[in-house]
Amino acid sequence: MEQKIIKSEELESCLAAIKKERNVHHALLVCGNSFRKQGLYQQLEDALKKEGMELTEFSDFEPNPKYESVISGIKTYRQKGCDLILAAGGGSAMDVAKCIKLFNCMNVEENCLKQEIISNEIPFLAIPTTAGTGSEATRFAVIYYEGNKQSVSHESGIPEYVLMDPELLRTLPEYQRKATMLDALCHAVESFWSVNAGKESQKVAAEAIRMVLAYEDAYLANQPEGNEKMLLAANLAGKAINYTKTTAGHAMAYKLTTLYGLAHGHAVALCVDALWPYMIGHTEDAMDVRGKAYLDDMFLRLAQVMGCASSMDAAVKYHEMLEQLHLSRPEVKSVEELELLAGSVNPERLGNNPVCLKKEVLRSLYARIAK
Repeated sequence: MEQKIIKSEELESCLAAIKKERNVHHALLVCGNSFRKQGLYQQLEDALKKEGMELTEFSDFEPNPKYESVISGIKTYRQKGCDLILAAGGGSAMDVAKCIKLFNCMNVEENCLKQEIISNEIPFLAIPTTAGTGSEATRFAVIYYEGNKQSVSHESGIPEYVLMDPELLRTLPEYQRKATMLDALCHAVESFWSVNAGKESQKVAAEAIRMVLAYEDAYLANQPEGNEKMLLAANLAGKAINYTKTTAGHAMAYKLTTLYGLAHGHAVALCVDALWPYMIGHTEDAMDVRGKAYLDDMFLRLAQVMGCASSMDAAVKYHEMLEQLHLSRPEVKSVEELELLAGSVNPERLGNNPVCLKKEVLRSLYARIAK
């Protein structure tokens, strides 16, 4: 499926086309309360009304959304007779909306996580309000069931339409602006070095990396062009990880977010900072079946994408970029805490990493991340 990206001025014509092609009449909007304060919210309401379509809103979910919220969303969708899904927000809104779509044909009286996902024709339009997760471009969703993280993945969960409005990024707090940009960059970097990477995914990842580096200053200065390009970069990075999945940077980050309260992108960026130079120096421990020679060449090609002459220069450039953002580092207070971090990493995600990372290596990497 080729995802269609539209601008805010194309919203009305896009909804008209969806109504004509798919005969839809009632939209379920999955969004957080903050989206209602945006000018685009009123524009969306007006566009739906002009097309004679009804709107039901669903906001009964939290960050790190729960399975029960998805089931509540499906029941709302069915009770109201909805036939179109809209999602506006960051990763949480996208995850809930994806699961509402993916579980919609299931028996919600039984555990949907144990049922087979079957593709459906529900139209799905996503409106990202941050430039980071790239969730609007991926088949992945994360929800929590009985306190445990559950990954849901299916191609039909990818939104058919994405509306990118740089105005939505104008009110982002500075910390979130930095953290989400780093999340997008790390998605692209991790995708480039993943064992699942190929020429096509690396081409997309490289484009995302170049765009982040080219528009970083404009984005951090909250300039319209910077916001617009960072939305595109995050989308490209999402498409890259949709090919390859993430690697150790993300696997190592999750405990940092829960233990120290760091934003996701902030935590991932610190992990990538420690991983990059280590892996360059240990390509003989290749997990990638293409071997050491391939990894040496891959890291050099990644460096060239970063505008650097050598592999290590790229790792240094990334480190310097991170340092210039003046983000804090967690303070590990004990050996036990370090052991907890090292033991928290999901082995499945480490399987996507190009270089083998044993527990003692993870321990040393976490020590490097900390103060």
